[in-house]
Amino acid sequence: MQVVVCSFQQFVVVVPALAFAPFGIPAPVFWIYVCALVIFIIGLIKILGELRQEHGVDKIMPVGRLFFAIPLAVFGSEHFTFTANVAALVPRWIPAHTFWVYLVGVAFFAAALSIAVLFQARLAAALVGMTMLIFVLVMDLPAVVANPGNRFFWALALRQLAFSGGAFAFAMCLWSPQPRQALRQSGPTLRTVASAIPRFFVGITSLFYGVEHLLHPEYVPGVPLEKLTPEWIPGRVFLSYFVGVILILAGVCLLVNKKARTAATCLGLTILLTVLWIYLPMLLTAPTDVVALNFFFDTMLFSGAILLLANSIDKEPVARI
Repeated sequence: MQVVVCSFQQFVVVVPALAFAPFGIPAPVFWIYVCALVIFIIGLIKILGELRQEHGVDKIMPVGRLFFAIPLAVFGSEHFTFTANVAALVPRWIPAHTFWVYLVGVAFFAAALSIAVLFQARLAAALVGMTMLIFVLVMDLPAVVANPGNRFFWALALRQLAFSGGAFAFAMCLWSPQPRQALRQSGPTLRTVASAIPRFFVGITSLFYGVEHLLHPEYVPGVPLEKLTPEWIPGRVFLSYFVGVILILAGVCLLVNKKARTAATCLGLTILLTVLWIYLPMLLTAPTDVVALNFFFDTMLFSGAILLLANSIDKEPVARI
């Protein structure tokens, strides 16, 4: 059975307004770059002021929000340029497939803009988290049940679960100079449950992905989907093992809630390393390849979700001697 990886490989343009593409670039590719660039510029302007308030490794935290928003906008654009392909993924028992594809596309881009500029960002992130969780329940989980021995279906389901966890972490802990204030004002039981859900979503995904990296180091690291790492990538097998170990260690820390913020930060930076070391060179060799673009932004979204989780976790108290 053919596994759908990251996004959509066939070229189906439905919306006439998005069929325009200058410079001979395929329309879907053109709009991917446009959406990514728009969110990047707007988000970068917003986070420049925030960076001055952070110190040390925490300076990566505002950037993590941008890593989450940009892929959302990219995948939102594909709901308009690959409408038929996306609609084919919607379960048959859901009516009006095309309507839902367009609605989610608009919602993803609006959420990306909202999260990037922090306008109604908590609501946007909560809706993204719920949407990703619905994807898991109505599309990914049935595929896993029907094909329990196919590890790629498990990887896809857990990927969406991790995205959901990052969005929920952001929604429950709005980005601000006192980002955990809202949770502190809630009751202890609610606070414990609220913080545990995103950690569980990302932690269980990290454990599974880490084991997959150790068992199958020849596949692309980060999100272990059905694509071999090109042989010309330097240190590809070593990096896969390295990422696998970090995924397992971070997953354990998140699940048992020990050094969780440090673990999530290290993991987010590690996944970012794979984006720069593997997925960016792959994209540069084929800048108009939709599959390469989707792998690049898919892994960026995974990194962003982990960093959103890291920022939502209280810093460990410094031991005094």
